[in-house]
Parts: sequence; C-alpha cells; structure tokens
Amino acid sequence: MQRRCFSSGGLAVVAGFLAAGLIGCGQDKPAFRGVDITGADYAQGWELADQNGQVRTLKDFAGKVVVVFFGFTQCPDVCPTAMQEMVEAKQLLGASADKLQGIFITVDPERDTPELLKAYMANFGPDFVALRPTAEQLPKLAKDFKIYYKKVEGKTPTSYTMDHSAGSFSFDPQGRVRLYNRHASGAAALAEDVKILLSGK
Repeated sequence: MQRRCFSSGGLAVVAGFLAAGLIGCGQDKPAFRGVDITGADYAQGWELADQNGQVRTLKDFAGKVVVVFFGFTQCPDVCPTAMQEMVEAKQLLGASADKLQGIFITVDPERDTPELLKAYMANFGPDFVALRPTAEQLPKLAKDFKIYYKKVEGKTPTSYTMDHSAGSFSFDPQGRVRLYNRHASGAAALAEDVKILLSGK
C-alpha cells in the first residue's frame, strides 16, 4: 500500500508561509505551535456543498476555531491520522470542545460521494463536516489555499491514489486564517493553539 501524501505543499508554499508569518510580528506575538500566517492573502474561505448537500461557507462557523484539512477518504494513514488529532484536540479542550470545528475537504470528488463522506465523518464525530468541491471547483480552491494535489493512476481505473499536501489551516473565531499546522504536530499542540485563538490573540 502506497503512502502518497506529503507533509508540505512544496518550496513555494513554504516560502509563502514564512513570508506571511513575518506580517504583524511584534512584542505581543502569540507563541503558536503552528506556523503563524496571520495576514495571509490566501485561504480566505469557500462556498462548497457538505456531505448532506448543504452549501457551507466559513461564516457558518463564526465564533469557532475552524481547522481545515484537505484529503481523501481512501488515504491509508495520513488523512485519518490528521482527523484523529482533531478528535483528540477536542477532548483536550474539555468544556471548550464545541469551539473547535473540524472540516475535511476532499481532493477526490470523483470517488468521495456524499454518502461515502457521511460514513467517513461518522468515524470522527457528529459535528465534523466534509466538503465536496466539484471537479470544476477543485483547481481554483487548491490555488486559493496554495495546496498541492495530483491523481496517481493505479492498476485499474478506480484504484488510483492521490498525492496531496498534508497540513491543515486554522481560522480564528472571526474567520481569519491564522495558522498552517504541519502534519503530525500532535493533538496537544493543536489544542494549545486553539486555546490561544479562542482567547482573542
């Protein structure tokens, strides 16, 4: 079984994150565990159908810290690991657990039907949301978020896999993109960053 996911979207994306992280540097800069991209001019939101066919935007989750991960349901390990970290981070948040909103955006809308996305989200919790861009929406969305994805053909037409960026993005309760979270940073690091964002910093 192949592992085709990547922990970053390439040198250009990393350079963009580092440049954006310099914006707003000051004495009171929060001690985030993720990469601070406050002020970035990308990853500004979406308008996509969820697993129930309802069109959702970032504004629907105002007042929460929203963590967005791009992946696909047949990803063998990277994707479920990232989603499970969100589950564990919610547990670490205790009474503030409902203030963390996990969002999964598929980069494989061809196979990831609404029914399959419903079943996949059920593995993580009833409040997790999956978004399914159309084949026409996906390229623009990937460009808007500066993420990488590529279909890798398999032995049969349906056995392909997907290469893709494996980090996630965190938005503060006001809907501003604030952090790029490297893959496998751990639930504790994510929970600490969520607490900072919830505090208004």
